[in-house]
Amino acid sequence: MAGIAIQDLVKRYGATQVVHGIDLTVQDGEFVVFVGPSGCGKSTTLRMIAGLEDIDGGEIRIGDRVVNRLEPKDRNIAMVFQNYAIYPHMSVGENIAFGLYTSKLDKVAKRAKVEEVGRILGLDALLERRPSALSGGQRQRVAIGRAMVRDPAAFLFDEPLSNLDAQLRAQMRLEIKRLHQRLGATIVYVTHDQVEAMTMADRIVVMRDGRILQVGSPMDLYENPADVFTARFIGSPTMNILPAGVSGGALTLGERPVRLALAEPAPPRILVGVRPQELRVLGEGEQADLALAGIVAVVEPLGPETFVHVEIGDQLVLASAAAKNPPRVGGAVRIGADVAALKFFDAATERAL
Repeated sequence: MAGIAIQDLVKRYGATQVVHGIDLTVQDGEFVVFVGPSGCGKSTTLRMIAGLEDIDGGEIRIGDRVVNRLEPKDRNIAMVFQNYAIYPHMSVGENIAFGLYTSKLDKVAKRAKVEEVGRILGLDALLERRPSALSGGQRQRVAIGRAMVRDPAAFLFDEPLSNLDAQLRAQMRLEIKRLHQRLGATIVYVTHDQVEAMTMADRIVVMRDGRILQVGSPMDLYENPADVFTARFIGSPTMNILPAGVSGGALTLGERPVRLALAEPAPPRILVGVRPQELRVLGEGEQADLALAGIVAVVEPLGPETFVHVEIGDQLVLASAAAKNPPRVGGAVRIGADVAALKFFDAATERAL
């Protein structure tokens, strides 16, 4: 395996620049996930690492080699795509073995490699089947197996689970994570699904408009987002963002002022972030550092918990309630959170305070 280093990477399509001089180091054996909305540049960056897109500036290093001008086949990487890209006329074993097409191994050694990969991926009983006889998850494992059999320096995954249903996605997330733990492989993984990013990554790279906004562990990004975009993108359901004023060092939002303890003086207008799990429906007479009153618009029971959409002025705010006896739609309700659960952002720049 090998690490990957990206320095001042640029990509243009004609006069339009889509990747703006990004820098990133992926350590040997690390699982790094690029996440962001469609069009943010994450797949383009992955394709530049793979050699499927030319770069217009900067440097890509895999291990100790600069690979800017190397063909994809010479970079010693393996890529797994969204659409599986397996051959329907070949058996599972033949599809996996195709990854060894250019190798100099003899037939016996190739067969041993295929059988080993088949055992690791739970495909050993399916090696003689055709892809048409497999489930979506099994087909994706075949595509992963074809990549694994080559012993590449790094694996690149481009939204490999987006064609699967919710149950299969959850299963394949677990299988890819266990595969990483078993192989100690360097993995760069692209997804628009923040749940995949949170559950699989050693580090997450949040991208927007061809730029990296923040890099960190899943919990670091969840607990310490650098800006409003990251705060809303990481975490499910999405974080509430409420406009507020600051006067005399106190937050003027809700039933009473909330004293702020920030390293720097806050601007007069800020944005307050609070996750739905931290914003609870208050009982009669119950107090909270931040307390807001509104009308229940929608109730979403989810078994162990219930989410409540509350109209506060012209804004819809999401809070949590007990699973049993949630408030009724149309009823008045108070919701609240502790000051320690609040995140603060500059209203002008949307950067964290």
